[in-house]
Amino acid sequence: MQPSLKLFGIPLLALLLSLAVPLSVRGVEVEAGEVQTSQNAETEADRFLELCKEQWQTSQYEVAIESCRQALEIYREIGDRVGEAASLNHMGVAIEYQGQYQQAITLYQQALEIVREIDDRSGESTSLNNLGFAYYALGEYLQASEFHQQALAIAQEVGNRQEEAFAWSGLGRAYNGLGEYQLAIEYHQNSFSIKEEIGDRWGAANSLDNLGVVYDDLGQYQEAINRFEQSLEIAREIEDRTGEANSLTNLGNAYDSLGQYRRAIEYHQQALTIRKEIGYRWGQANSLNNLGSAYKSLGKYQQAIEFTQQSLVIQQDIRDRAGEATSLSNLGNYYDNLGQYQQGLEYLQESLAIRQDIGDRQGQANSLGNLGITYQNLNQPEKAIKYFQQWLAIARELGDRDGESRALGNLANVYWRLGEYEKSIEYQQQSLAIARETGYRKGEAISLGNMGLAYYFLEQHPQSMEFFQRALVIHQEIGTRENEGRTLNNIGAWLARQNQPELAIVFYKQSVNIYESIRKDIQGLSPELQNSYTENVAVAYRNLADLLLQNDRILEAQRVLDLLKVQELDDYLRNVRGNANTTQGLPNLPAEREAWNRYQAILDEAVEIGKERFQLEQKDTLTSAESQRLAELTDAQGQIRQDFNNFTRSQEVLALVTQRSPETLSQDLLLRMGDFNGLQDNLRNLEQNAVLFYPLILDDRLELILTTPDSPPIRRTVAVSKQELNATIAAFRSALQNPTADAETPARQLYSWLIEPLENDLKAANAETIIYGPDGQLRYIPLAALHDGENWLVQRYRINHITAYSLTDLDTQPQPQLNVLAGAFTTGNYSFNVGEQAFNFSGLPFAGVEVENLADTVPTTQLIDTDFTPDAVPQFNRYNTIHLATHGAFVVGTPDESFI
Repeated sequence: MQPSLKLFGIPLLALLLSLAVPLSVRGVEVEAGEVQTSQNAETEADRFLELCKEQWQTSQYEVAIESCRQALEIYREIGDRVGEAASLNHMGVAIEYQGQYQQAITLYQQALEIVREIDDRSGESTSLNNLGFAYYALGEYLQASEFHQQALAIAQEVGNRQEEAFAWSGLGRAYNGLGEYQLAIEYHQNSFSIKEEIGDRWGAANSLDNLGVVYDDLGQYQEAINRFEQSLEIAREIEDRTGEANSLTNLGNAYDSLGQYRRAIEYHQQALTIRKEIGYRWGQANSLNNLGSAYKSLGKYQQAIEFTQQSLVIQQDIRDRAGEATSLSNLGNYYDNLGQYQQGLEYLQESLAIRQDIGDRQGQANSLGNLGITYQNLNQPEKAIKYFQQWLAIARELGDRDGESRALGNLANVYWRLGEYEKSIEYQQQSLAIARETGYRKGEAISLGNMGLAYYFLEQHPQSMEFFQRALVIHQEIGTRENEGRTLNNIGAWLARQNQPELAIVFYKQSVNIYESIRKDIQGLSPELQNSYTENVAVAYRNLADLLLQNDRILEAQRVLDLLKVQELDDYLRNVRGNANTTQGLPNLPAEREAWNRYQAILDEAVEIGKERFQLEQKDTLTSAESQRLAELTDAQGQIRQDFNNFTRSQEVLALVTQRSPETLSQDLLLRMGDFNGLQDNLRNLEQNAVLFYPLILDDRLELILTTPDSPPIRRTVAVSKQELNATIAAFRSALQNPTADAETPARQLYSWLIEPLENDLKAANAETIIYGPDGQLRYIPLAALHDGENWLVQRYRINHITAYSLTDLDTQPQPQLNVLAGAFTTGNYSFNVGEQAFNFSGLPFAGVEVENLADTVPTTQLIDTDFTPDAVPQFNRYNTIHLATHGAFVVGTPDESFI
């Protein structure tokens, strides 16, 4: 049977549009000039100007603008042109922080005219730099770079090292925005060197922050963290509380990029505390937004929404229009991820309107991209394409090469979903070319992998495998393990489609083991895994289990199912870390290990060649020796690709992985697969005639795995689609919740799929107890309530639910003396809300009878109705058995609010 396997497409947008404002704040990068104070009027003007600076530094933008305006009027009255220009510059900064960029630009241009009239060359450099920073905020990076180039030339001409450093800093930001990361690093390094030379510790810290931001954008997170930590150390040395908060913020964003969300939250909380202490309200809003982003990544949407709404309130209060648009955009993304697309669209449209109003072209591009994603999620590809095309147009207009590449990649993904693979490839090729041009290795790898998918569905298999292989090399080179796992899964699917199941299993195992190592090493998921973890990452687990079962490798399949169950629970509960049995991942057969080692050797060589070639390609000019070396590396890469192709076709490798001798399958594997003999002994020692039952839901069928004390694992296959099974589960669950509904009909249907195929096996094992590890939607119904046409299953078997055998100690001895606490909700009606969900619960009339019958059987403390309150919880530890007959709920989207 042809395997029904799933492949991963990797979105090229994941980080760009989760705009949590990861800023490296430039502080006061304006120079007001020296103001003479010989007269009372000048003194009063100076006082207003200083007051303006103090006020905008504490986010009091409206009063700061008014103070600057009063200073401006006095300077004009007394004819102090230097003071007039300084007032215009400072007023522009305050207005710019409100997101009113065009108004700020007007003021900077007025200041520029004045300093040119009075031939103040340093002042001219200052105003040009301020214009550059304003155009950068608008996303107009080319325009920004032109102003900074002019400022740089003047600063170097007059020997103003401070303004020269500011110009290099502005150029670094502009080129980072343009995706020219190596140039950005060079320019920020120039700025840092000057600031070190002139003893500007504050400026040096700021340059380190800017360098860290570039490395973060490049995906070189440890390099970024090193720069942020150096900046933080300087800020603390000079007691710069604002700079300290900025560095903490950037560290939080770096750890967020690494997927270490809890650590990110710690840094953002520290930054928020400082910003509250110093009254920096703009910064407070920034920290709240970042906290919202981190909690969203942890799946805690309620907290994410609350923090972002707090940010929004501050931004509206201080009239920070740009920040307001970002918070609205983030809220739109959160509701989109919760599946509340209409509410998400409203926030995103509001964000777009603000950005259009203030002329923020880069912000508009981001909002358009977000809207495209939402419409893609709504399965409205035509609208998604429209918004992505608008995003692409703005990116090209602004010269934003990185944004252009991402827009093209997302257009490619839409056409891929539409089945227009040729068009998808066309867009991916354009995206790939830009990623290579800008040195964005991660984007290059993603484009290569997605092109592999398109060729896969075009059934152009040699090209498909070539692109998968090239993507895998880069993912290993730059350490993007999640995408490496996805690519290995896709290669596994490719091999399965080529009727090479044994070799496919090797690659699937490597994919699963990568995800296991990620779960072991970091808490939470990376930004690339924004969608449901169960629906995406677990694809690799199901693909592997599916293929193992088709090849009658039942014991290994059971191991995969154990790991899958732990992963699914971790996705929901966030704190299931497994144990020694699960953290070892999936063992390989000796032949599989040897085959993978051969493949890894080819990969290692490819990675080293790729690194050296990339370094040479980043140079503006090459020596003749370097040019010759580049040509050699290009030839070597061609040979590596041939080696990859030869590996998958090698008769020696195929013979290796298809070895099925008893020696291959015996001791090494069985001892490492959770000790199968030990499992059988445990089942036998329970003395309850117990069996272990695992179902696995696949798209086209249901696989049943039964382990008994005295036989090899048993596999049975049922021809029922996931869609039909889930519909029957939903009908059964609904009937169980409605006393007037017919629950027996769906119960009989489920029995026919789950139990009937195993009836003879259960009978042969003399089974009396079923230890049951449900899969997927089967978790939401009681196995005991299935019906065989005459009896409920509970009338025939004892049923015990477990998470996974690997997490369950079957050796636990029963308590010698039961000490039971039983609570019951029997009467009354209660209505209440948790989060955004409403609940209506009525008493369970037979719950009291249930508790009374229990008390007649074993010693039991009874808590009924008004005695059954949260005050009883501290008593739980006094009992070895707790029995609760009441209601409960899993709260969708905010699992922390689930309750009993």
